[in-house]
Amino acid sequence: MIFIDAAFRKETPYTPIWMMRQAGRYLDEYKEVRAKAGSFLDLCQNVELATEVTLQPVDILDVDAAILFSDILVVPYEMGLGLEFLSGEGPKFKDTICNESDLLKLKCGASNRLEYVYDSISLIRSKLAKDKALIGFCGSPWTLATYMIEGEGSKTYTQSKKMLYTHPKLLHTLLQKITQELKAYLVSQIKAGANAVMIFDSWASALELQKYLEFSWNYMKEIARELKQQYPHIPILLFPKGVGAYLDYIDGEFDVFGVDWGTPIELAKQKLGSKYVLQGNLEPARLYNYEEMKSGVDQILAVMGNQAGHIFNLGHGMIPDLPRENAIALVQMVREKTKR
Repeated sequence: MIFIDAAFRKETPYTPIWMMRQAGRYLDEYKEVRAKAGSFLDLCQNVELATEVTLQPVDILDVDAAILFSDILVVPYEMGLGLEFLSGEGPKFKDTICNESDLLKLKCGASNRLEYVYDSISLIRSKLAKDKALIGFCGSPWTLATYMIEGEGSKTYTQSKKMLYTHPKLLHTLLQKITQELKAYLVSQIKAGANAVMIFDSWASALELQKYLEFSWNYMKEIARELKQQYPHIPILLFPKGVGAYLDYIDGEFDVFGVDWGTPIELAKQKLGSKYVLQGNLEPARLYNYEEMKSGVDQILAVMGNQAGHIFNLGHGMIPDLPRENAIALVQMVREKTKR
């Protein structure tokens, strides 16, 4: 698989490409399946439909990897927090974690209740072309904790930060619980057939440097270290969004570092390119305009070239109203421009 080879810095015939949120609302085919499923959570739990939407962008765009269609919040959901996805508002938890009593109510063994995810992985892998990789994933402990504390997405992370600075032991206990669940969850994804796994730290930029390292990055490193010890042949990808100023402090036992669009690819290569394969980092909004997209690709490839050590991707996820024809063109463009 070209994606797996690239993740281990092996020579490949071209730079592989896939896109975060490549299964989504910019595809009419996705919208049809989403309507059929009922709720978003129902879609995540429906093995046949989750498989269908996972495979859609592989068939339509011809990307080099599929990423499991699911949601990072299925883990706290299976830990006992009631979850609903409200139209136009995003995910909301019915209960939140405010104190030690709330923490004690969380159910252990969430990974044992996520069979629908593993069944989806197995079915996807059975239908996916042998040369295409399947990426499993989870959210980072810190990102999941913020949702569990705030009850929804946040721009200020007020309650999460309040806990961090006033009750750090409580937050560490929550993060440790989540971390143990995520280790088991990703192991089960690998056993089900995932060829690589990725950890998304969507809210990494919420924290100052030392608190980020203590309350987020160290937990991501712990998960990666344990997985690499058990499964050295499985690439581990870490994507902390918004930490361009912290690159000097990035370390750990993983293979691929996801570069967000706010971090200059030149800087990421300078700081991390010798240690990790870099993934990214085209600004997704460039896909609104073909010439801007082409210019962005050229800028990235001028830095990364067509050598081993790079997986092409966006610097965040696909936006719902991006033109699909540009997404298709992007894949072909990267392939043509990076032919060895």
